[in-house]
This record gives sequence, structure tokens and C-alpha cells, in this order.
Amino acid sequence: MGLSKLILPNPTTIMSYPSAVQLQAADHTELQAYTAFPATAGPHPGIILLQEAFGVNHHIRSVADRLAAAGFVVIAPELFHRSAAPGLEIAYHDFPSAMPHFAAITPEGLTADVQAAHAWLQAREEVVADKIGSIGFCLGGRVSFLANAVLPLAAAVSYYGGGTHLLKYRAPDLHAPHLFFWGGLDAHISKEQIAEVTEAVDAAGKPYINTVISYADHGFHCDERPSYNAAAAKEAWALTLAFFHEKLR
Repeated sequence: MGLSKLILPNPTTIMSYPSAVQLQAADHTELQAYTAFPATAGPHPGIILLQEAFGVNHHIRSVADRLAAAGFVVIAPELFHRSAAPGLEIAYHDFPSAMPHFAAITPEGLTADVQAAHAWLQAREEVVADKIGSIGFCLGGRVSFLANAVLPLAAAVSYYGGGTHLLKYRAPDLHAPHLFFWGGLDAHISKEQIAEVTEAVDAAGKPYINTVISYADHGFHCDERPSYNAAAAKEAWALTLAFFHEKLR
């Protein structure tokens, strides 16, 4: 989609970053993705990192770099590519600017996107093809659940995935153990919605870990958001790395 077709309300920005690759989705659309690699020689497990509603921004890229430093090859696809130019970033305080892009995504389009990211990882010589996981935050938490249903993953993690309950019917399709994180103070995701997700996974007989951090709010992992909680972020990240090391190594 050309820039001439894109309306960018302030303070939305278009960024160009290094380590970007171009992917071809099954619906013949192209998308950009940020990549990060460990410093040591492979082969390594792979991880698909899924963005918040604000784009593959500085925070998501920093998460990719942290995962790479922990020994994973990471790819973070841009999920808004059908409605935005490559490199879209939206300020955390400007969710209204994210809404048109958020509203434009579909399960079918997201499936094509995660399939393209997964195929890229599998084609890399430095990636162990059957040791690929996913992780996502907010919107990406929901997409990580979908990715686990449509891809042969070995592990999946969702941080405060709003709207995941709308995909609960995909629980029987989950391929891998799933680790959920929720904030007990999160007014965006109700206890009833969390219960819908876990009850569906229970009913499907799929393995999962459900972690509610009582003193954390929505977005608690992101150190660029006002809701950041350093203690909760540290604890959840430690569990995330332990989970990935257990399932992907």
C-alpha cells in the first residue's frame, strides 16, 4: 500500500530500522519484519514476536533484542501492513490513531502473517525448524494464541491478550503448551474473559500455565508505558525465559 493512500494523524510516525526483512504472505501482500539474532553460532530456537496495537516500535524491537541475547532467533512481523506503510509506530497515548489499523485486521490476514514469519524462520540455517515459539503483548497476546492454533509451534506466550476470548473456539487446535500472563488490575480484560479462555483450553485438554499478577495493570511489561510495573515485568520475564528454554531447547 503506497504512502499516498495512508492518512497519518499525529503523533504517528513512519520508521525505517535496520535488520528488516520483507515477507510475502499467502494473500499476496508484502510485510516488513524486524529481526534479531544471537551473537553466538547456531542452530538456535526461533521466536515469532507479535506487536502491541502501536506497531513494531522501539519497545517491541527491544524485546526482540533481549530474546536474541537469550539465544533465540527472533522475527517481529508488522501486523498492520494492509492498512499502513512499513515502519508504522503510534505513540502509546494515542490509541485513537491505532484504531483504524486495529479494526482492519482479520483472523485470516493474521494467519497469513504468522505463517509467513514461521516460514522465514524455518528456512534459516541457524534456526532449529521444529523448535519455534511465539510471544505477543496486548494485541500480540491474542495473535500469539492464534499462532499456536495455526502453526506447529513448540511453545507460545501471551501477555494480557485482550480479545483472546473471542478466539476461544480455536483452543482445540492449539499445538503447544501456552503460557498466559494477565494483570489483576487490568480494567481492559475482565476476569470473566480470562475464565472463558482458560475454561476453553481446559475443555480442549491442552496444556497451559495461567499467571495472574494481582498488583499489575494492563501493559505492565512495557517500560515505555505509564502502567509499567518493574517487579511484575521482571517476574514475568524470568518465567517466560524459563518456559522458552524448557520447551524450545
